[in-house]
Amino acid sequence: MSSPAQPLAASLVQSVDWLAIAPPTIVAVVGLVVLVADLFVAEHRKALLGWTSVAGLAAATAMLLPLLDGDRSTFCLTGDAAVCSYTADRFTLVLQFLVLGGALLAALLSVTALKDARKELPEGEYWFLLLSSAAGAALLPASRDLATLIVALEVASLPAFALVGLKYGDRKSSEAALKFFLSSVTATAVSLMGISFVYATTGTLYLTQVAARIQNVDGQFHTLAQTGVVLTLVGFAFKTAAVPFHFWVPDTYVGAPLPIAAYLSVIGKAVGFSGLILVTVVALPSYADVWGPALAALAALTMTVGNTGALRQQATRAYSAVRLLAWSSVGQAGYLLVPIAAAAYSGDAEKSIGSTVAYALMYGAVNLGAFAVAALVGRTKVLNRVADYRGLYASSPLSALLLAFFLLCLAGLPPGIIGLFAKVTVFSAAVDAGLGWLAVVMAVNVVIALFYYLQWTALLFRAPEGEPEKHRLPGPVTAAIALTGVIGIALSGAPQLVLSFTDTGLF
Repeated sequence: MSSPAQPLAASLVQSVDWLAIAPPTIVAVVGLVVLVADLFVAEHRKALLGWTSVAGLAAATAMLLPLLDGDRSTFCLTGDAAVCSYTADRFTLVLQFLVLGGALLAALLSVTALKDARKELPEGEYWFLLLSSAAGAALLPASRDLATLIVALEVASLPAFALVGLKYGDRKSSEAALKFFLSSVTATAVSLMGISFVYATTGTLYLTQVAARIQNVDGQFHTLAQTGVVLTLVGFAFKTAAVPFHFWVPDTYVGAPLPIAAYLSVIGKAVGFSGLILVTVVALPSYADVWGPALAALAALTMTVGNTGALRQQATRAYSAVRLLAWSSVGQAGYLLVPIAAAAYSGDAEKSIGSTVAYALMYGAVNLGAFAVAALVGRTKVLNRVADYRGLYASSPLSALLLAFFLLCLAGLPPGIIGLFAKVTVFSAAVDAGLGWLAVVMAVNVVIALFYYLQWTALLFRAPEGEPEKHRLPGPVTAAIALTGVIGIALSGAPQLVLSFTDTGLF
C-alpha cells in the first residue's frame, strides 16, 4: 500500500525559489517580529517598532533588485513547469516596487502620526496590520492562480479594515471601518461566486489554463462562464474604487488615520488594478467582448463621478482637503481603467496594460506626496480644510511649492511633465483601440479636474489670513515629502523612465 503513496507524495513536493518570494516574505516576517516584540518593548521605546517596520519595508524593496535579471517562477505544477502559482516577471516587479515603495512612504508618515496620537493608536498592532496588508499587496501581482489571487486580495484588505477603525474612542473612525468592511465583504463574496463559476466551467484555477480552457466551454455552460467573468470582476472593481463601488471612499479616507488614507489611495488601487489586469487580459482574454465594454463604461462613469465629486467640495468644510483627495482618487481610478478597457479592443494588449502601469507609477508618487503635505498641515490644522492651505507658501515655502507641483502633476500641467505624459499615454491607448468616445469623455474630465486642482494651487500662494502659522517639519514627514518630490521631479525631467514600463513582459 505504501509504494503508490510515495510517488504521489513526491509529486506534491515543490521546490521553492526563496529569492523570488523574498519581497513579500520579508514584510510578513518583519510584521510577526514587530507583533512579538511589542510584548517586550517598554512603552517609551515603542518608536523602535516603527523604525523596524520602515527598515523591513526598505529591505523588501531592495530585494527587488536581484530579481531584475530575468523572470522567475515558483510553486509550479510538477508535471508542467510552465504552470505556476507565483511569477516574478517585469509586471510583478514594477507593481511590487509601487506597493512596497508606497508602503514605505506611508510608514514614514505613520511614525510621526503615532507619536502625535499620544497612545490613541496602539503601536504594535498598527505596525503588524500595516505590514500584513503590505505583504498581501506585494503577493497579489505575482499571483498566477485564482486561489492565490483571492487570498492575497484578502490578506491585503482585512488588516486595512482594522487600520481604518483602530483609533480608540473615535466614532468617525469606527463608522468608516464598518462601511469599508461591509461593502468590501459583499464585493468579495460576489467575486468568489464568480471564481467558483469559472472553476466549474474550466476545472482549473491557474490563469493560463483558464485562458486556454474557457474558450472551449460547452454551449450549455457558456452563460455560466459569462456570469462567472462578470461576477469575478466585481471584487476587483471595488478595490479600484470604480463607480458604483466607490461610495466607501470619502468617509473611509476621512475616518482613517491620514497615513492609512494615503496607503489606501495608492496601494489599495495597485492591488485592485493588478488583480483586474491578471483576471481580464491573462485569464479571460477570450471574453474581451464581455469585460471590455463593461470596463469602458466603468471608466467613463468613474472619472466623471470622481471629478464631479471633487469639484463640489467646499473649501471651508471640515476635512475638505482629504475629501477632495478622496474624490480625486476616484477620478484618477477612471483614467487608470481606460487602458485596461482598451486592451479588449487593441491589437497590442501589452502596450495598453503598460499605459496603466506607467500611469499608476506617476499617480502613486505624486498622490503620496500630496497626502504627505496634508499630513504636515493636519498636525496644526486638525480639521484639514482646503481653506487651511491659504498662504502656506508664507509659512512653509518648500512644502507649498511641492504640493503645487504634485497637484499640477495630477492635473497634467507643466511643470508636472510626468502627469502630462502619463495622461497622453492613456489617451493614446484609448484612441489606438478605437475608443474615441472614451477619449472624449476623458478629455472633458481632465478639463473639469483642472478647475479644482488649480483652485487649490492658487490658494497656496494667496496672502494668509492673519499671522502665517509655522509648520514644524518632523524628520519622517520631511523624508516622505522629499522622496516623493525628488521622484516626481526626476520623472518630469526624464518621463521615458516611466514610459519604458509600457513593456510589462506580462505576455
